Amino acid sequence: MTRKLLAGLVTGLLVTGFALLGGGVANAHSSPVGSTPDNGAQIDTSPASVSITFNENLQPAYPSMTVTGPDGNLWSKGQPKVEGPVISIEVGELGPVGQYTIAYRVTSADGHPVSGKRTFTLTKAGNGTPGPKADANAKSGGGSDGGVPLWVFIVGAAVLFGGGLAFALFGGRGKQRK
Repeated sequence: MTRKLLAGLVTGLLVTGFALLGGGVANAHSSPVGSTPDNGAQIDTSPASVSITFNENLQPAYPSMTVTGPDGNLWSKGQPKVEGPVISIEVGELGPVGQYTIAYRVTSADGHPVSGKRTFTLTKAGNGTPGPKADANAKSGGGSDGGVPLWVFIVGAAVLFGGGLAFALFGGRGKQRK
């Protein structure tokens, strides 16, 4: 009986270990392959919009894209748009000279969120009107995605597996009545 229990526990631990380690790190998420303006570009006129192109189509759900100027204000207008592998947002005329940051968060084809930043520098001042400060949403309590961490699912699966293994080993066996 003890030998069966030990064998069952060792088998369960090995299966769980291989399941956790065997998956490895997923490298199949979307990644940017270009942008307009190019990352690090120096431009002298405002683009009508900015865009980032990825290596695969994106899911259109929950995109986020902002353009923040050197003054800390938002210069993007409206909501981002996803078309195939491209996310874009309108900008309009920019304002002060300096570095602008394009921040993005998209959902890759495999369902994982991908986020990052790209920059460009405006070399001639424009006459645009800025939006609110970029951190205004964070100060008002927004910005949390409320997602459930992956480890919760892994622990849950391990507990379910262990419970199933215990039931398989001991569940149907009671003392036989005479």
